[in-house]
Amino acid sequence: MVNLVFLVNSWLASFSQPGLCIAVAVLLHYFLLAAFTWMCLESVHMYLAFVKVFNVYIPKYILKFCIAGWGIPAIVVAIVLIINKDFYGNGALSKNKPFSSFCWIQENIVFYISVVAYFLLMFLMNTAMFITVLLQINSMKSKAQKRSKLWKR
Repeated sequence: MVNLVFLVNSWLASFSQPGLCIAVAVLLHYFLLAAFTWMCLESVHMYLAFVKVFNVYIPKYILKFCIAGWGIPAIVVAIVLIINKDFYGNGALSKNKPFSSFCWIQENIVFYISVVAYFLLMFLMNTAMFITVLLQINSMKSKAQKRSKLWKR
């Protein structure tokens, strides 16, 4: 969906309808954050699969992941909309760049907090999960090598 909204964004921005542009910018923001969130949830799933292999039962696991995957981005976008819906829009309507219209976040601070900081948080969590999984796999490999040496003796 993020790709689809991104591809039709310039075309929809060309209609010069502020409400339509805000809706497109909100959808683009939401689906981008949802993609980041699902990427992070995949790392949590990888952690549970490789590190916490046994004795892990999470009731309604998929439902909780779906609520987090679709709900957290919705909360972020709702907060931005509640603060000021005019953070979204088309700021590239200048005479120097007539073909550069694009519906997106207009305030740099809002962009850096709601997109860049959000991505960095998800990326740091992914990195931590990845390192943890690598350490777990490495420790399993070293244990297996020790066992094989014992069997050879």
